Amino acid sequence: MIVGVEEMSLEAKAVGHSGLAGAVPLSFRRSFSSFPTRLSFHTAVPPQTRRFQSLAVIKRSPKRLKYSAPRLTKEDGLLYVQVDQFGSDSWKLDPVVELLKGGAVGVIPTDTLYAIVCDLSSHSAIERLRRIKEIEPSKPLSIICRSFRDIDTYTTGFPRGNAQGLTDIFRAVKHCLPGPYTFILTASKQLPKQCTRYGSATSKYASRKNVGVRIPDDPVCQAILEKLDGPLISTSVKSPKEDEWILDPVIIADVYGPEGLDFVVDAGVRVADPSTVVDMTESAPRIIRQGKGPKQPWMIAEDDDSPVDE
Repeated sequence: MIVGVEEMSLEAKAVGHSGLAGAVPLSFRRSFSSFPTRLSFHTAVPPQTRRFQSLAVIKRSPKRLKYSAPRLTKEDGLLYVQVDQFGSDSWKLDPVVELLKGGAVGVIPTDTLYAIVCDLSSHSAIERLRRIKEIEPSKPLSIICRSFRDIDTYTTGFPRGNAQGLTDIFRAVKHCLPGPYTFILTASKQLPKQCTRYGSATSKYASRKNVGVRIPDDPVCQAILEKLDGPLISTSVKSPKEDEWILDPVIIADVYGPEGLDFVVDAGVRVADPSTVVDMTESAPRIIRQGKGPKQPWMIAEDDDSPVDE
């Protein structure tokens, strides 16, 4: 079944999004699971918001209702944590950080979509992430960073200005980050081997010289990165059967939980607007996917052969 974001968001509120912490008794959750019909309400959405909405895939199952009550508890091996989208209750994220440090794979919010993440330094976690989302060994993954210091550590950095008149792109990029952009940069030697080479220990590695980096402007995501004190490997969440973003963390838990996720951080329903991807490895920054981040004067669109504006 396919429903709109607007309906999904209010459905979560209808089943008890009160903002209270703590575990909900199993009997209480079962009472919700026995409801024969879904609860949904409709409200007017401003046009500027509605234009970003898209459809998300929902498994019609009473089981998904068990994630809808506010709690901090573990169900069937999955830790599901509801937090305030503005980060006012970041203490709830402590067990998530401990899981990440132990090699867990889970879902966190960003300023665009939800992302499946794991610790950059954990080889086994990266392999599990690829297996959970069924990502081919040749497909690249991105890095979610805390700051420019992480970017400078794991890449060769952004182009700098010089006496020959080359635009100082780094100075311009500082106005875009944190924000909804993914910049493709040349990987440095400090990036762990499993991030620059794909495949398991028994398969042939394929070298990759570049990596996508992000600094999301999301308080929950930033709180996790600060507590972890390091970057995360990241890939956005899509339906495994449909080419659609999954925007509701309740649905993500139901779809990917059985595949081996260790946790889901619920900070509300997102909108279907991914990051803008900019390739910084060529002579001029080129947009290879236009997303939420607006085109800057110094960027070239994919179909634009004009020089970068100075």
